[in-house]
Amino acid sequence: MPTPRRPHPARFRALDLLATLVAVVDGEGLVLFANAALEEAIGLSFRSIEGSALPRYFTPADALRHALQGARGNAFAALRYDALLTRQGGEPLPVHVIVAQTERAGEYVVEMLPLVQQARQEREERLADHARTNKELFRNLAHEIRNPLGGIRGAAQLLEMEIEGRALREYTQVIIHEADRLQALLDRLLEPHRHAPRVGDVDIHEVCERVRALVLAEFARGLTIRRDYDISIPDLRGDREQLIQALLNIVRNAAQALESRIAGGDAEIVLRTRVQRQVTIGKQRHRLALQLHVIDNGPGVPDSIKERVFFPLVSGREGGNGLGLTLAQTFVQQHHGLIELDSRPGQTEFRILIPLA
Repeated sequence: MPTPRRPHPARFRALDLLATLVAVVDGEGLVLFANAALEEAIGLSFRSIEGSALPRYFTPADALRHALQGARGNAFAALRYDALLTRQGGEPLPVHVIVAQTERAGEYVVEMLPLVQQARQEREERLADHARTNKELFRNLAHEIRNPLGGIRGAAQLLEMEIEGRALREYTQVIIHEADRLQALLDRLLEPHRHAPRVGDVDIHEVCERVRALVLAEFARGLTIRRDYDISIPDLRGDREQLIQALLNIVRNAAQALESRIAGGDAEIVLRTRVQRQVTIGKQRHRLALQLHVIDNGPGVPDSIKERVFFPLVSGREGGNGLGLTLAQTFVQQHHGLIELDSRPGQTEFRILIPLA
């Protein structure tokens, strides 16, 4: 039977709720407190860690000692560096270490972010920044383009009325059709920002089934969409139509990438739902989150666009407008979630994370 954790001072209790690895040490690096996440990562109980020298759990150990010396001398507000955290019976864990002084003299907080988590957090922040920038960019573009576009279309219609030759009218029709196409493109860019989400209870499996039916109707032969659902997942609060559109954009994108396999009759997309517990999205901790995986056996996303695949007007397909995944990301972000991509030749996986609780 595991030994129960000894009660900590009230000022440390909140640190136990964090997924981040956190220790509080004195000026010599002796552990005053280690949160539950750090205990689990190291593989030792707090009773074993308390009073020990925290630097001995790091490689190199001297880096933390030098950081604490700098903190004691008020050489910096916070110091950051990368190190390896030693774990009992496991491989060392690469972490990003942040050392900062608390409000109490002679007491320091050492925060350790696993580098995978650090990279993910930085990526989330970049995507959020891009979303905010895109929102302003799209509004400005719409304002600058819409009026001239309407004028061009109107002039083409007037010109068509004056022209008698059928051959010449074909040119005005090209102008009108292209103006309409650009107008539709502007509308798609602005759509996520025009209306507030209509929030209600959403069964994610109804969303999946609707999207599955739509894509199979479009790609009637050569494509299999396999279900792998966890039917115990509760309803989430969200906008059903936005979620359908987001998932449809991702699944249709996968189907279009499977063109050669569809011709061969062995194209497959998997829709998988799972629950993830204790997940951090955008620096906020959630007790439960929905995981919705879209997995295909296509050629994979080209390395040249993998980091930019959610940016507007970036497409790996000839003739693509590069808006489908951008809109999907925007709709998911409006549900306080995110989309992750893992792609290699033979398997591409989009993972949607949306908080449930």
